[in-house]
Amino acid sequence: MTRRIVLVTGGAGFIGSNIVSEFAADPSLDVVVCDRLRGAESGKWRNLVGRSIADIIAPETLWDWLEPRAQEIVLVVHMAAVSSTTEPDVDKIVRVNFGFSRDLYDWCARHGRRFIYASSAATYGAGEGGFDDHLDARGLAALRPLNAYGWSKALFDAFAARETARGHTPAQCVGLKFFNVYGANEEHKGAMRSMVSQIWPDVAAGRAVRLFKSYREGIADGGQKRDFIHVRDIVRVVAWLGVHRGVNGLFNLGTGEARTFEELAMSVFAAAGATPRIDFVDMPPEIRDCYQYFTQASMERLSAAGYDHPFTRLEDGVAEYVRGYLAKAPSGP
Repeated sequence: MTRRIVLVTGGAGFIGSNIVSEFAADPSLDVVVCDRLRGAESGKWRNLVGRSIADIIAPETLWDWLEPRAQEIVLVVHMAAVSSTTEPDVDKIVRVNFGFSRDLYDWCARHGRRFIYASSAATYGAGEGGFDDHLDARGLAALRPLNAYGWSKALFDAFAARETARGHTPAQCVGLKFFNVYGANEEHKGAMRSMVSQIWPDVAAGRAVRLFKSYREGIADGGQKRDFIHVRDIVRVVAWLGVHRGVNGLFNLGTGEARTFEELAMSVFAAAGATPRIDFVDMPPEIRDCYQYFTQASMERLSAAGYDHPFTRLEDGVAEYVRGYLAKAPSGP
């Protein structure tokens, strides 16, 4: 019997490990993780505990590993990336987020394999052009990301669109523009983990939560808005795409509803049964000019493609994350 392999790059990371958990529950699939686990102190390995995994391979050995298994691979889920929006090494960002992605896309196209990859809402920049998930070259070219991370993701989106137009495309190709994701398995991300995870230690200890002041007229301190989405909703969409092979394109993946950081903080206090305490602090000067004050996913295209499962309400998702995960962590996040 031929093996049916799902390859998840970045499979030990935050979103990747949750996707691994979903596919690993299917006994007909062999899930293979491509990632670097780094040192034991990072705790990244813990994201894979209890998962049925067929193999774990390092990124530098991927190409040699892929070739003899081309006919066994049924799906490549590409979550690997340099995800820090403050990473100073732009060459590194381009090498990983564009170069590695380009080569994996090309491999899938040449071998007729299916390819689902992570894009980002960071491609929209300040959002002055809106948050419509255009796939056409003109719409992609009009985007103005605020940092090198967002630019690298936009660069690959444009590459995939161009290659698709030329007829050089994987059997299925889907890009997902993730908005602000929160949920289990993000502790190893440090300063890049979600705001829920970042403020939880203060809430748990009875300390005040610190949120950024606003530097834009008409927006209150803590009134900056994001489209916060639970990682479970990300996994549901990826699993749905795994079944609906005829769906292709670039899609936003948020809830379609922007909420303020103050509302998010209040949700964490409520989940913990704690009295709200918020201090508004100065935003670091180095990020003031590249700070997004509003993101909200336009979800019409994913809905039109057939996805109709409701997304998790912020208060419900935060309560589940806090009570079912963060509060149970033996040493906190």
